[in-house]
Amino acid sequence: MSLSIADVSVNTIDGTPKAFSEYAGKVLLIVNVASYCGFTPQYKSLEALYQKYQAQGLEVLGFPCNDYGAQEPDSNEKIQQFCETRYSVTFPLFDKVHAKGVQQHPLYAKLTQAAPQGDVSWNFEKFLVNKKGEVVGRYKSAVSPDSPELIQAIERELAL
Repeated sequence: MSLSIADVSVNTIDGTPKAFSEYAGKVLLIVNVASYCGFTPQYKSLEALYQKYQAQGLEVLGFPCNDYGAQEPDSNEKIQQFCETRYSVTFPLFDKVHAKGVQQHPLYAKLTQAAPQGDVSWNFEKFLVNKKGEVVGRYKSAVSPDSPELIQAIERELAL
């Protein structure tokens, strides 16, 4: 389904507005993240993906979210410090968002509409977005960032 996220705006973790149109021509891996989740160690492999593929046009974008088990209760400052200190995260992190419910961020409304498998069900669910800003893949939390299935999809989109 063609539903571009190019017209969505978000705030970075330090509050700077950022339009998704700035990512035109890039492949995006959008992930709702949390610091106190069983999947939190995925930060390490998300960073490894970012390091390996950034020069080829991949952006990994982390969106802290406290919607699931209250596993991201901290402030943006604490979240950023945790990610940098514990996992050496250098990929962009954004302002805390709601991935579901009545306060769902417009980004997640578009992502879930474009990849209709219902609401985001837990932390570290991943959306793969092509260079045109269209969702081309959705991966549940248990699909690790270094899984062959996800790496093949990323490499395929980067090659287009």
